[in-house]
Amino acid sequence: MSHTLFIADLHLCEEEPAITAGFLAFLRREARQVDALYILGDLFEAWIGDDDPNPLHAEIAAALDALRLAGVPCYFIHGNRDFLLGQRFAAASGMRLLPQEQLLNLYGRRILIMHGDTLCTDDEGYQRFRRKVHQRWLQKLFLALPLALRQRIALKMRAGSKQANRSKDVAIMDVNAEAVQAAMSRHQVRYLIHGHTHRPAIHSLTVDGRPAERAVLGAWHSEGSMIKVSADEIRLIAFPF
Repeated sequence: MSHTLFIADLHLCEEEPAITAGFLAFLRREARQVDALYILGDLFEAWIGDDDPNPLHAEIAAALDALRLAGVPCYFIHGNRDFLLGQRFAAASGMRLLPQEQLLNLYGRRILIMHGDTLCTDDEGYQRFRRKVHQRWLQKLFLALPLALRQRIALKMRAGSKQANRSKDVAIMDVNAEAVQAAMSRHQVRYLIHGHTHRPAIHSLTVDGRPAERAVLGAWHSEGSMIKVSADEIRLIAFPF
């Protein structure tokens, strides 16, 4: 049966080789049997520029391009960790970059997809930070810095983010119900798929007086997480690496 897969929040890095191995196996197995693969952000733990010579990046690009050569298109929405991923890596990997909110028509359903961080409006500190780092002039300035300096800045920012998150109420790091309603109403959809929160579930809700569903992907920590969309269902699936 025809179906499409969605994944997010792998946070690939050299320090987690088991997750990388699990993703490479996923690309060789499950991903070869689908109409398309959508990666909804945070494929990488950090991204400081397409010119980073990290061997992991080349390995992932080659595996994704092999998927394209096998006839499966791959689409990518930026996450909060890899928002600087650019056209150079996209070309090497055969991925198509999408805007932060994308409307799909799949098997008779209108589905809105996004990373999900823009829905977490209760975390005002993060939203201020997000608005700052998404300014194009600041991104261009950062990417013009020497690679070693970018690496030091990224390490400092990651440490600061972890420290800040430890002091936050976990509730404010989840989506805001009104923000969800507004996004789905704006796009006139009854289905939303996102990642970011690391809280895998399929939630039932009401949007504009009609039943709706919000499907949330899990992070790839000790197992993989994907959402399968077919004509019959939207299903959240956890699977071993």
